[in-house]
Amino acid sequence: MSYSLVWFKRDLRWQDHSSLAKASKNGPVRCIYVIEPELWLQPDAALQHFEFIRESLQVLDAHLRSLGGCIEIHHGELSDVLSRIWQDAPFTGLYSHEETGNGFSYARDLKVSAWCKVHGVVWHEFPQFGVVRGLKNRNLWQSAWERHMASPVEKVDSLRFWREPSESTFSMGAPHHLRHNPPMRQLGGRVHALKTLHSFLNARSMGYRGGISSPLSAPDACSRLSAYLSYGCISMREVVQQTRAHMAEMPQQASRHRASLAAFTSRLYWHCHFIQKLESEPEIEWRNMHQGYDGLREHDFNLEYFEALKDARTGWPMVDACITMLRETGWLNFRMRAMLVSVAAYPLWLHWRPVGEWLATQFLDYEPGIHWSQLQMQSGTTGINTTRVYNPIKQAQDHDPYGKFVRRWLPYMRPVPDTWLFEPWLMPEQQKNNLGLSCHIAEPLVDLASATRESKQRLHARRKQPETIDGKKAVIDKHASRKSMPSRQKTISTKRLNESQLGFDF
Repeated sequence: MSYSLVWFKRDLRWQDHSSLAKASKNGPVRCIYVIEPELWLQPDAALQHFEFIRESLQVLDAHLRSLGGCIEIHHGELSDVLSRIWQDAPFTGLYSHEETGNGFSYARDLKVSAWCKVHGVVWHEFPQFGVVRGLKNRNLWQSAWERHMASPVEKVDSLRFWREPSESTFSMGAPHHLRHNPPMRQLGGRVHALKTLHSFLNARSMGYRGGISSPLSAPDACSRLSAYLSYGCISMREVVQQTRAHMAEMPQQASRHRASLAAFTSRLYWHCHFIQKLESEPEIEWRNMHQGYDGLREHDFNLEYFEALKDARTGWPMVDACITMLRETGWLNFRMRAMLVSVAAYPLWLHWRPVGEWLATQFLDYEPGIHWSQLQMQSGTTGINTTRVYNPIKQAQDHDPYGKFVRRWLPYMRPVPDTWLFEPWLMPEQQKNNLGLSCHIAEPLVDLASATRESKQRLHARRKQPETIDGKKAVIDKHASRKSMPSRQKTISTKRLNESQLGFDF
């Protein structure tokens, strides 16, 4: 019996799944997911990613079995797996979503394309987000994004499978070398994704505009959909359309709630905007977006500072509390993520690539296109963005004024009086001894003011060099946003505009 092979990757759902919907129109389908050993050896991989995928696949498999099929789990290099399946029963076409992943997945897809050509198989790929493959002109991107989000959600209510599945024995053991699976992370699967979207649209989003910056309020105020979008448990189009439909049904007096959802929709746009950067230039995963910044930090990397950052031993309570929360939950709100990268890039003067590899393993919602674009933007190596340096003491004062967040995640800070909470190294030694804190309170790794000042001077000196100025236009042409602003928004200050374009807040 002829059939179409549907290859699931980071698209672990059944509704609005273009490759599944299109393949089903051509007859029976066979659904596979491949555990690729080399993919899980990459420095951005963690056990939490694998377990989230496993949970999502279990939900997907259960749904497909209710329709008479299943998801087959295969192991091995992709081309070898395709060859084994081909020898077992040749397929008429390969169907999958496009993926803007890491360097490994990019190289793997080139091999898959070559395999398909050799075997005379047509590989049908479909957009996963509002990202345009082979984009020739960035001016065309915004309209393409709107067309994709406005097109109908593709329903998959019934399927024909190439053969009946065997008895359900879903098994998917994690590679032994993988580490880091936060005990408080979100669980994978479309069921959880839909529940999360529903709770956000109907209740939690009311606090979105005022609550996404503080790590205290952000866990509820943010949508918490980022991981479900990263692994495709729900489609971006579903989220955009349901959000817009919810806004349209709101009573006129619900202006605050509507404004929050409008701000959220804008972040969905920026989500795809940043992924488009990596799609258009895969090299920014490992190379400075603006090569005028090559050599800026690479040769001064301080491993001692890096290890202290990873261990939450920087000496700045807000930074150490954020790292602890991230380690325990796999999630942190965007403002605090930006602060962590800023601290790494400026006072600690760490190159973004090793920091980015570590943070990729810490973020459950790691999305390569957003991740590497943001790492470079916050580190000042794009050449087109305003320098953003977040002072961790001021961020604590602004977003945790009573120290609830710091004390929650750093138990040893609970006895510290409010006066010294965000700068505990200034506490008199006698008071430290009286509180039994001498062994816990350490000086920060560097003097914040002087180290930040010196790092900004070094960055701005590089920025003023003629060759750096000359290279800026090429980056703008390739990557800068062309998003048009409504007339009432054009009057906002440059500072506020830059903040609104900071990225995505989920």
